[in-house]
Amino acid sequence: MAASRRRPGRRIAIVAAVAAVALTTGLTTGCDAVNKALDCVQTADAIADSVTNLQQAVENASNDPTQLEESLDAIDKNLTDIGDKTDNADVNKAVDQLDQAVGNVRDDVANGDTTPDVSGITDAAGELTKVCTP
Repeated sequence: MAASRRRPGRRIAIVAAVAAVALTTGLTTGCDAVNKALDCVQTADAIADSVTNLQQAVENASNDPTQLEESLDAIDKNLTDIGDKTDNADVNKAVDQLDQAVGNVRDDVANGDTTPDVSGITDAAGELTKVCTP
């Protein structure tokens, strides 16, 4: 349970850090950097929510296995929304990596794994954080 309580704080810290980068970058490097940083703020927030929801679904899979599928569907929707909001190539590449990681977890679930390894999604989210840092 302690890990579950830390996730929202981590999400807030990530969003705050990305927002700070957006402001600092905007003051020092121009419009393209501001657009990239704003794309990243939106992306970081949606991905943090999605990853948290998936982790909770995996933890609760024994109680309600349908939560895994619902969580994966929600992540797919968030990834589509993020892709529609940005034209930044680096952000789109990171979103594609997340999409692939979600596909891998979806395949594991389809093959009967009720507690799939979501580390690929976590790693892909980390890559997104890297592209959000100037």
